[in-house]
Amino acid sequence: MAKLVSNVYGDALFELAVETGKVDDFLSEAEGVIEVVKTNDGFSQMMNHPKINKEEKLQIIDDIFKGRVSDEMVGLLRMLEEKDHIKDTESVLTYFIEKIYEYKKIGRAFVSTPLELTDAQKKDVEKRLLETTDYSSFIMDYTVDPELIGGMVIRIKDRVVDSSIKTQISKLSHELSNIQLKVGECAP
Repeated sequence: MAKLVSNVYGDALFELAVETGKVDDFLSEAEGVIEVVKTNDGFSQMMNHPKINKEEKLQIIDDIFKGRVSDEMVGLLRMLEEKDHIKDTESVLTYFIEKIYEYKKIGRAFVSTPLELTDAQKKDVEKRLLETTDYSSFIMDYTVDPELIGGMVIRIKDRVVDSSIKTQISKLSHELSNIQLKVGECAP
C-alpha cells in the first residue's frame, strides 16, 4: 500500500531535521507555515488557482517564505508544489510536528471538563499524566463542556480516559435497559 503524502514528505523532513540537528528550528518553522496556510485564505486560493502556472506558484512560495524560513523548508514547499501536493502542506507539516513531539517525548493532551479548571488543578492533571506516561512534558489543551456534568475526559493520541458523569449515567442507563429486557423475556 502506498504511503500517504503526509508520511512520505513528513518522514523526509523529520530525517533531515535529525541529521542536521535542526529539530527545534524546523519545528518552529513548520508551526509558522501552518499558521500562514490556515490564516491566509489568499495563499491557498493562489496556490490552487488553475490559471496561475507552476512557475508563478513557485515564485509566490519564494516571495512569501524565502528569508523567513530555512532553505530546507522553502525546498519542501517548492517540492510539494512541483509534485502537485501543495494542498497537502498542512497535513505534511502536522505529521512532521507529531513525529518531532514523539522524538522529544512531548505528549499532547486534550482535557474536557464541565467547569474551568484552576491553574493548580491544571498543574495536578499534567503532573498525573507525566507520572503515568513515558512523556517528559505535555502540551495541554483544555476545553469546557458543561454536558459532562462532572469528572473529565482526557484524550492523548488515540487513547481516551473518560471519567465523566455523563458517560457513567449513559453506561448505567444501558445496563438498566438490559436488565429490563431480560426481566421481560422471562415473562410467560
